[in-house]
Amino acid sequence: MIRPIRIGQIVPSSNVTMETEIPALLRAREAIAPERFTFHSSRMRMKKVTKEELAAMDGDSDRCALELSDAAVDVLGYACLVAIMSMGEGYHRVSEARLHQRTVENGYSAPVVTSAGALVEGLATLGATRIALVAPYMKPLTQMVVSYIEKEGVKVSDWLALEIPDNLEVAAQNPANLLEHYKRLDLTGVDALVLSACVQMPSLPSVQKIEDAIGLPVVSAAICTAHQMLKRLGLPTKVPNAGTLLSGRY
Repeated sequence: MIRPIRIGQIVPSSNVTMETEIPALLRAREAIAPERFTFHSSRMRMKKVTKEELAAMDGDSDRCALELSDAAVDVLGYACLVAIMSMGEGYHRVSEARLHQRTVENGYSAPVVTSAGALVEGLATLGATRIALVAPYMKPLTQMVVSYIEKEGVKVSDWLALEIPDNLEVAAQNPANLLEHYKRLDLTGVDALVLSACVQMPSLPSVQKIEDAIGLPVVSAAICTAHQMLKRLGLPTKVPNAGTLLSGRY
């Protein structure tokens, strides 16, 4: 029997969404494709979404990469977008290379995807040069995310910060609320909408609905992470009802 593909996730200790949305996406894929997946996590301490806590948390990611490589996972995902983006321009490349090296040193080499890098790559894959986004963060952190994306060559023409500092409260948001939140954005001239620029804010049930309503690609950090994981695994990137990026065309 061929063993299932092992998905490893480096997760903030207070994050409860990536361990639901990534499995939900890949379980949906199992309905139309032969591959099977198992899911494995290691946690970094973080309760409040502040720059100081995020920096301290990122220092834990090396230990998490080692722990997951002990389990011989096939791909690792770093499940916190703002932690990476708050560390400075282009930091996702530094993080991915360093954490991959930890797996190599441990004898179980595995590719590493950060949700921050995955969002950047997902937008590039779609050819998006002008976007709008929704984030749960306080305004200063949201501005930091916007600046990070713009330094990667994508103009953020409008954005909405929901200003929720507590990470568990972010996870408790009803994804159906996004069906109204996005209407507060000016979508004139944008190529894509980032419905959740945060892997802790649930959005999956609303992505396809909003994409159908606005006729533009709609992504989330979680959807982009799943897309990049599948690419690194060399698998077709098709997941039902998960928006254009996971339509199989990319």
